[in-house]
Amino acid sequence: MELQPAAAPLVLLALMASAALPACGYQLASTYRVRGGAEHLHVRVFENDSTDPELGAIVTAALREELASRGAWGGPEASAVLEGWVRSSQSVPSTYGAALFGMSVELHGRLSVGGKQVEELTVQRQADHLGGADPLEAEGRRTVALRKLAREAARELLRALETEAGAPKQ
Repeated sequence: MELQPAAAPLVLLALMASAALPACGYQLASTYRVRGGAEHLHVRVFENDSTDPELGAIVTAALREELASRGAWGGPEASAVLEGWVRSSQSVPSTYGAALFGMSVELHGRLSVGGKQVEELTVQRQADHLGGADPLEAEGRRTVALRKLAREAARELLRALETEAGAPKQ
């Protein structure tokens, strides 16, 4: 394939621009790296210490999805492993007679790299959700709020485990 004479300057300009980006401190993609230097992480199923029967699976799925979106999901053969437990508070009215209910999710994670524990930390997220006109609607809203809290807590836990070298550059 031959380049047309008019296209040669455009190709040269594109090459120069792509070479200049790293010099400015910008990069198009970053590598997720946890403390201990691993780039791929396996998440074991989190123990569920709550009254919600699905919460351990919800948190585990949220962590795995976050890692997959960052290109860092390693599967069971990865050298870095994240395990832990999750708790939630009951959904209780924020104030007496209120239509808002408060709830919280607490994640406790332990990071091991090469079989050696590197980090252990706890993350907690809280939010309010609306009640419903009947028990079915109220339970649906509670479940949606719980899933959202689990995703937010998963993101926060992974951010806290990330090294400075793995953080996106600007």
